[in-house]
Amino acid sequence: MIATLAIHLHLPACASLKQKRGRIKPLISRLRREFNVSVAEMDLQDKWDEAVIVCAMAGNDATFLQSALGNVAKWVESNWSDGDVWDSKIEII
Repeated sequence: MIATLAIHLHLPACASLKQKRGRIKPLISRLRREFNVSVAEMDLQDKWDEAVIVCAMAGNDATFLQSALGNVAKWVESNWSDGDVWDSKIEII
C-alpha cells in the first residue's frame, strides 16, 4: 500500500518565488529527516503565497500509514511557523 498526505500551505509573507523556496525547502528537509517520508512540492509552484506539498509512505498496514501521516500533518500544523496550513488530506492507495 501507498499513502499520501497533501498539505495546502499559505505563506502570507512571501513576495517572490525565491522567498517561497527559502521557506518551503527547510520544511521539506525536516519532514524527510524527522518522519522518514518522501516529500515534494507538487502544485502551485508559480504562486508566491501558496504551496502544496505531498508526503508519501509505503507499507503493508493501512492503519499504521494513516496514523504516521496524521502525525506528520499535526506536526506541520503545530510547529511550522512560516505560514498557515489551509488544508490537509490523507489518501491510501
